Amino acid sequence: MKLFVGNLSWNTAEEDLRDAFSRFGQIDECRIITDRDTGRSRGFGFITYADPDSAQAAMNEMNGSELDGRSLNVNEAKERAPRRDRDRGNRW
Repeated sequence: MKLFVGNLSWNTAEEDLRDAFSRFGQIDECRIITDRDTGRSRGFGFITYADPDSAQAAMNEMNGSELDGRSLNVNEAKERAPRRDRDRGNRW
């Protein structure tokens, strides 16, 4: 189960995020999303747990908790719909 973690401090590293969430169970993946041009954190990331019960416990306890001075927004990650082709429908 994959969790979205929002409102991260720009100073939070993936290791910090993993450490904060590892007490709930085995983490398969931990990733902070960065700006492709600057490499700076975009303020959110994702954590994937091997066990859905671990993810649920982490979501319940960590949502609203503080990490690096910021109150976290933690919920189940939802797949985004693919972006529409921006040129579609705009042809003459």
